[in-house]
Amino acid sequence: MEEWFSERFGRPVRVTRHARERMVERGIEQALVRDLLETGAATHKDARRMWLSKEYPSRDDHLICAAVVSEEQVVVKTVMHRWQLLENP
Repeated sequence: MEEWFSERFGRPVRVTRHARERMVERGIEQALVRDLLETGAATHKDARRMWLSKEYPSRDDHLICAAVVSEEQVVVKTVMHRWQLLENP
């Protein structure tokens, strides 16, 4: 999987092996992850870690989420579907 540059974060994006495996398992393509990173709603755990989520009505699992760490690169740690935000993440 190719790396790309995020306009939103102003840095390169790297997708971990674990995230790539979850993407394959859940039928989530790189183009959707790129859109999710650029346009998804951000829920911050702290200054570096966050979840980015967005509904995709064309999918039957709707709410897609990526757990990311923003450092020198934006690292996508995993990609989830049917995600729900907890009250106090």
